[in-house]
Amino acid sequence: MGIVLGDMRHVQWHELRHAQGSASQVPGLLSRIAWGDGESAEDALGDLRRWIGAMALFDSTVATVPFLWELAGTETVRDRAGVLDLLRTILARGHAHQPEWARAAHVAVLTGRPTAERLAGDGDPAVREAAGTFLASADGHACGVCPPA
Repeated sequence: MGIVLGDMRHVQWHELRHAQGSASQVPGLLSRIAWGDGESAEDALGDLRRWIGAMALFDSTVATVPFLWELAGTETVRDRAGVLDLLRTILARGHAHQPEWARAAHVAVLTGRPTAERLAGDGDPAVREAAGTFLASADGHACGVCPPA
């Protein structure tokens, strides 16, 4: 796995869940986002969006967020703007029956704010725009499971 995503091996993915079941496939998706060609990376990002953030957040969402921040901050990742958009989506979602997952996911997303601030000055206009959109969402974040800012 190299330096990027090297810590994925420390996560017990098979014990975590996402919208379609076991999260054991999440490391493969993250790897495809990191190193795949454009189409493969785009497909993997779409799958990840559906599995960990489209309708509800899961324990796998919490485990995945630090790796998403790592990908967003890695210049060789093809769709860093898409990764930032997924992080913004996660911040807007919850889980009706597991609010602790939502809170932990939101905290993990907000912890990456310094990366978004750095990316707001990135050389790629799409990344700059996505970072600005993320920061605006983070600044306005208020939900029933997170403590008031």
